Amino acid sequence: MIFFKKKAPVASKDGAGLLRPKEDKFDTGLKRSRNRFREGLFSLVGKDIKIDTAFMDEIEAFLYQSDFGPRVTESLLQKIEESSRKSPVTNYEHIRDIIREAFRNRFAGNNAEIPVDSHHPFVLLVAGVNGSGKTTTLGKLAYYFAQQGKKSLIIAGDTYRAAAAEQLETWAQRAGAEFIKNPGAKNPSGIIYDGIKKGLHNQNDLVLIDTAGRLHNKAHLMEELSKIIRVIQKLIPDAPHENLLVLDGTVGQNGLIQAREFGKILPISGLVVTKLDGTAKGGVLAAIHEEMGVPVKFVGLGEKIDDLLPFDTDLYVDSLFGSRN
Repeated sequence: MIFFKKKAPVASKDGAGLLRPKEDKFDTGLKRSRNRFREGLFSLVGKDIKIDTAFMDEIEAFLYQSDFGPRVTESLLQKIEESSRKSPVTNYEHIRDIIREAFRNRFAGNNAEIPVDSHHPFVLLVAGVNGSGKTTTLGKLAYYFAQQGKKSLIIAGDTYRAAAAEQLETWAQRAGAEFIKNPGAKNPSGIIYDGIKKGLHNQNDLVLIDTAGRLHNKAHLMEELSKIIRVIQKLIPDAPHENLLVLDGTVGQNGLIQAREFGKILPISGLVVTKLDGTAKGGVLAAIHEEMGVPVKFVGLGEKIDDLLPFDTDLYVDSLFGSRN
């Protein structure tokens, strides 16, 4: 078993020596989605156009192609139809504003807060399929909390993927987090049990737990996730205090399938949607939120350690739909 601690680094800075504002991160991270939305919608409503059946079919196809999903698409189509009763002619700005405000209203009650001061240590478990960005998310979470003066311990609970612990250890070092792994372990429950004990002994503010990249169609792996939770509760009965599901924002509707399967066995309290800078389909966040009915806690807007940000409805909507210039 290997354990280390390291001092937290200072925040990364841009070329001017100043911290890059989160507004710029949202704006830059969502550039591809924003450009695609503008181009796609403008091609349909570049000037005044009548709202008729043909137009509604084109808008429906555009929303599906943007990964808004069936439920959100249907809701948006109803709002556009309602507006047509007041005026049968529309334009780009009008349709954009309908979609933008519907998106804003959908996330109006979203609570991205992680109440880390409510428990000591605060136990946060991270789940997700291979390739979702789960391991890097853990390192970025540790860094995010380190900037708030919180001391984190990361537990390498993925004992299946050979490189997982090494990759996570690198991220822990970069984040200034304490780290524990057992390279020879076959059973993740054992290392997680030892890690929780270490977190209690060292009085860490947070314990961040990595889990194997669960294949959502493998029942025995999902059952193992249940076992991990039972092991945690032997030491801290009310933990985990947050169960975050990491979803790759580039996979579109496949993310909904993953979310449904995880929701059957894990009480998901929040979502982390990664790689949003790598997709041109900004509607996926609304589709996932609609499906799960749980808050979006963080969004991944780049590869740097400080590019994981708490989800901000106004910044996301303004950056995605182009009201920020």
